[in-house]
This record gives sequence, structure tokens and C-alpha cells, in this order.
Amino acid sequence: MVGMRRTELLELPVVIDLVTAARALGIGRTRAFELVRRDEFPVPAIRVGSTWRVPTAPLLALLGIAT
Repeated sequence: MVGMRRTELLELPVVIDLVTAARALGIGRTRAFELVRRDEFPVPAIRVGSTWRVPTAPLLALLGIAT
């Protein structure tokens, strides 16, 4: 799984889908869904209907990227 470059991360919207967050963390889609189901995803993930959304700010903080 290929991660994202710093410039790509800084261009992300305020909230992203779980697959994009996983890509930013360098993990695969299947692993991301496993982690979120076990409540072990490293940043907050919010269930919206049938999808998962991840706020970008905590993700960037985890990656050590200041906005």
C-alpha cells in the first residue's frame, strides 16, 4: 500500500472517507475496516449511514503534520 505525500495530505478536505485515511496511514482498505470494527483505528472514525468518515485534523496530528 502506497502512502500519501505531504502535499497531498495538506490538500485533504476537513473530513475524508476511511479508505483515504487508510491510504494516508499506509495501510490497506481491509485492514482499516478491521481496525474500525474493533474500535482500534488510530484516529476517530465516525459512522455516517453506511460509510465511515475520518476528521482530517487528528489524522494530520498523528502523522506529525502541522496545518
